[in-house]
Formats: sequence, C-alpha cells, structure tokens
Amino acid sequence: MTKTTSTAGWPGLASYGGSFAHGAELARVAPFAAGWPLQSFLELGAFPGAVPCARLHARQVLWEWGLAALGETSELLVSELVTKAMQISRTATQDISPPIRLWIVSDKAQVVILVWDAIPLRPVPEDAAEDAETGRGLLLVEALSTQWGWHFPPGLGGKVVWARAVLY
Repeated sequence: MTKTTSTAGWPGLASYGGSFAHGAELARVAPFAAGWPLQSFLELGAFPGAVPCARLHARQVLWEWGLAALGETSELLVSELVTKAMQISRTATQDISPPIRLWIVSDKAQVVILVWDAIPLRPVPEDAAEDAETGRGLLLVEALSTQWGWHFPPGLGGKVVWARAVLY
C-alpha cells in the first residue's frame, strides 16, 4: 500500500511541487551565498536516520571540495542542526513530518551550513542538567561555530538555522 502525502499544509512546498529548486531557494535562504562557487543541497525525511546521512554527506562534500580541514567541525554542526530540525518536525506534526533541507555552501575560506524545517519556532538553547544525555545541541553549535543564527525566510514558511565555520 502506498501512502500519498500532500504539501498543501506546508508553505513553500506546494508552489514547488513539494520540492525546492536548489539555486533559487538558496538565494532566498542565504542571499549572501547565492554566488558562492561551492554549493550542495540535500533533502531529508524527518527520521532519525537522516542525521547520519547528513553527516556523511557533509564529510564527503567537504573532502571533494578540498576542505577536509573543516570536515570534523562541519560534521558535528550538521549533526546538531539536523537533529534539532528532525526532533522539532517530528514533535510538532501529527501524521506526516515535513522534510528537512540541508545546504552546505562555501567560498573556499569558510563553510556555512543551513538547515531548513517547516516549523516556524525559533530555536531555544535548553538548560540541560549536568547528568542529562541530551539538550546541549545549540550550546555545542555555539561553541564549534564562528557564528550561528536563525531566520524566517520570507515566503517559504518555517525557519533556517545556520552555522559558519572558518578555515584558518
């Protein structure tokens, strides 16, 4: 039995047939990076298996770009941002979780990781107990990245959380 899904409830999806156009949408989520020479896009389901897929994608892309020196940091940033997007997408929806979108862009001196999810709630760092095994993702993003932030991209719905790592 095949389950059919509709994108009508998710702004920005229906108008693109349920799929973002890579370059056009990058210009909307990160206008500063639209002209950068190195760009990668990956759409993922909001499932726990998306996190290791995103990490592996980041590792391979940065290796291909000759930016393996940023690989470990970028993998951790991707892991934390995709995990957070997956968790909020799965808890905020009843039946069908919307996709998560990952962009990795570089101007050869820095890498910016952008993760879009359809839930328009700002990310809030948690106060995790000392013995807690979860809840430190955004604190880790803040510690590992040169800069990080989030915004609500106009006309797309949802939010983009991003992190920047610089090659020194």
